[in-house]
Amino acid sequence: MARYPVKMPILKPRTTPPKLTAAAAILGFTAIGCSDTSLSVRDYAEAPTPASPTEGYNEHRNVYFGDVHVHTRYSFDAYLLGAEVTPDESYRFAKGEALETSFGDPMKLRRPLDFFAVSDHGFFLGMVSLWADPSTRVGRLPGAEAFHGVNEGDNLHPYSVQMRSVLFRQSFGRQMRRDGGFLRRQRARMANHPQMQYASFDDQAHRSAWEDSILAAERHNDPGNFTSFIAYEWTAGTPAPESAAYHRNVIFAGSKAPARPFTRIDSHEPEQLWSWMDRLREQGVDSLAIPHNMNQSHGQVFRLKYSDGRGIDNAFAEQRMRNEPLVELTQVKGTSETHPKLSPDDEWADFEILNTRKGKISAHSDPSRSYARQALVSGLALEQEGRGNPFKIGFVGSSDTHNGAPSFDESNTFGSSPVSGTAENRSAVPVSQERLDYIAGLPPAERAYGEVVDDALGPYFEMRRAQFSASGLAAVWAEENTRDAIFQGMRRKETYATSGTRIRLRFFGGFDYDGLDTASPDLIGQAYAGGVPMGGDLVADSDAAPRFLVWAQQDRLSAPLQRLQVVKGWYDSGYRKETREQVYDVACSDGGAVDPATHRCPDNGATVDLSDCSFSEDLGAGELAVVWEDPDFDPGADAVYYVRVLENPTCRWTTWDALRAGVEPRGGVAATIQERAWSSPIWYYAPR
Repeated sequence: MARYPVKMPILKPRTTPPKLTAAAAILGFTAIGCSDTSLSVRDYAEAPTPASPTEGYNEHRNVYFGDVHVHTRYSFDAYLLGAEVTPDESYRFAKGEALETSFGDPMKLRRPLDFFAVSDHGFFLGMVSLWADPSTRVGRLPGAEAFHGVNEGDNLHPYSVQMRSVLFRQSFGRQMRRDGGFLRRQRARMANHPQMQYASFDDQAHRSAWEDSILAAERHNDPGNFTSFIAYEWTAGTPAPESAAYHRNVIFAGSKAPARPFTRIDSHEPEQLWSWMDRLREQGVDSLAIPHNMNQSHGQVFRLKYSDGRGIDNAFAEQRMRNEPLVELTQVKGTSETHPKLSPDDEWADFEILNTRKGKISAHSDPSRSYARQALVSGLALEQEGRGNPFKIGFVGSSDTHNGAPSFDESNTFGSSPVSGTAENRSAVPVSQERLDYIAGLPPAERAYGEVVDDALGPYFEMRRAQFSASGLAAVWAEENTRDAIFQGMRRKETYATSGTRIRLRFFGGFDYDGLDTASPDLIGQAYAGGVPMGGDLVADSDAAPRFLVWAQQDRLSAPLQRLQVVKGWYDSGYRKETREQVYDVACSDGGAVDPATHRCPDNGATVDLSDCSFSEDLGAGELAVVWEDPDFDPGADAVYYVRVLENPTCRWTTWDALRAGVEPRGGVAATIQERAWSSPIWYYAPR
């Protein structure tokens, strides 16, 4: 492909507006009266749900791997970053089909997924492709010319990242807020649909795009083989200058869904989102909201107050846990387990940390109230104070891909959007002189997004791009691969997160585990019979200590396991009034034994050769299992426990990029990574 001239041409788009379905036309703009279409429910099922059990049903549950955070061309940012993948194509990719980005880069999974959810941004869903088309009403508005042909011709090139950044970071917000005048404001008020007040919004096309996403999920749902969920992202944050984000993905349980999604323009307060979900639940539409990028929320996701500043109470805790029992612990924009500043005694806390603020990437995000481990222990303290526990959360991972196609493998990352399809744009290799010359000729607004920093190895794009992760996965233990079974697994928090690897992980706790044998063929049956799985409660009626079963198995396409750990958090409710944490190694590979004083395994000696990314395959374990009892157990203190599994080190994606380019790995980012998995917690409650 020829390199750009200094000024890239803007060409006529080949795309057309989404075709209106009959249902969308019936429910269109001119027909809206005083009803709130976000509460108008329709059952989109095209066929009766097959009877359970399906083939492969297991009363002791199977593990299913999936991704519930995926953006396609209907998301404003994904489209502006070059995505043309449709929801239908995205589901086919999850099932194993190969795709290409609009820039021509190949995308394919090494293994198909078991479940999947396209979760495009709800606000202005489907709009930007119309702005890019000058034949549409919204494409002819003043300001829309900047978007014309953005995903056409020579614009489909990695060098377009600066132009696209201006559209994404600046032009979109201005165009979105274009006032529609008195009549549109009145209609929006009557319909309780505030997006309609904007001239740049087309309700029929918006709802047609939403319906297209719904129907794609319905077409691809295949009970017993593949589960697809109707979903979208509620994208919200605090106003400028704070500009701190606290987004959620909303996952619907079945085929019933509202005529339009509730968005940040309806309300930017999480309590209002939960109230909307409660109102849908009264109509038989169950759903879950899953917060993500807590790490970048500047303390907003786990704040200890209502949106109006009141201190949280039992009502807040109950509503939150009814609607969002899970959090997305890891994804491309970093991991939200803990932070070195919050867990200074945890040697593995500095994992895939991204310190910038979501929504304001030039600003630092305060770690406090932004990480899940701190929230878990804060929840215990709030509960002791009689205010309920709003942070009784389980864990999943997902990708947040803006390609419509997630990339989970460090050795085969293709970026999270079309513009991140090259190692240069991902900040993993130095910027070429040709690129530097091109950037120098850009208009000032675009040149500002081409900032280059000097490194010992040469000029690179800013570090934030290199700090992105390869991805994350959601794992759910469920009886069968169906919507109901997987959704119920998520609701009871029998889930775990991984950094992209497919480690198999079990975690149980119980008071009746005497004699539990990890070699028993009926181990899992005994574990269920005598205790609770991850996500459960252990309510004590005596001073007896619980015991915990921890079991993990290596992903056959990844590195061997190095160690199993249990992370404990508790609240010292005495005069200290402080939260505490401790990390225990509980099982070691290669015959190692845990040191009872330090609670650590010996180093197993596994290494990585950075010259070719080979790693120690003869060290580590294929499987680790242990029945563990807390050596510091206090029967009078409520506590929370979760498992962390660590693999042996392997090359990080940035190192793979450098290796393929024939350059040294970039400094300032880790050259290796220890892939891992995190179980949802088990809560211990002392006798009352």
